[in-house]
Amino acid sequence: MRKIYFLPAFLLLFLAGSLHAQKYKTAEDTLKLNKDISKVNKDIADLTLKLSTAKNDQPVYQQKVRDAEAEAQKSADESSNSASKATNGDVGDAKSAKRKANKAYGNAKDVISASNKVKDLEKKIEKLTRQLENKQKKADELMEIQTKFRNMQ
Repeated sequence: MRKIYFLPAFLLLFLAGSLHAQKYKTAEDTLKLNKDISKVNKDIADLTLKLSTAKNDQPVYQQKVRDAEAEAQKSADESSNSASKATNGDVGDAKSAKRKANKAYGNAKDVISASNKVKDLEKKIEKLTRQLENKQKKADELMEIQTKFRNMQ
C-alpha cells in the first residue's frame, strides 16, 4: 500500500527537481536571473542586519540574567533571615517574612524569564545563521550561473 503512495511522490519530486534545474537555460533568462540575484542579495542583507541585531542584544540579555540572579539571591537571603526572625517574633515579623518570601519568589520567576529570553535569542541566532548560510549558497549558485551566461556570449 505504501509503495503506491511512494511512486507518485517520487515522480513529483523528480519532475520538480528537473524543472528547477532548467530554470535558466537561455541568454534571455538573464533578466530573471539578475532579478533573482538582487532578491537573494536583499534577503542576505536583511538577514545579516537581523543577525547582527540579535548578536548585539545577546550581552544585554545575559547581563539581565546575571542581575536577576543577584537580586533573587539577595531576596532569598532576606527572606530566610526574616523567616528565622519570625519564628521567634510576633505577627508583624511573620507578615514581613511573608512579603519577603513573595518578593524572593517573584525574583526567582524573573530569573527564569530572563534565562528563557536568552535561550530564545540563542535559538534565533542559530536560525538566522542557518538561513543566512542557505541564502549565501543560493547566491553563489546564481552567480555561478550568471558567470556561465557571460562566458557563453
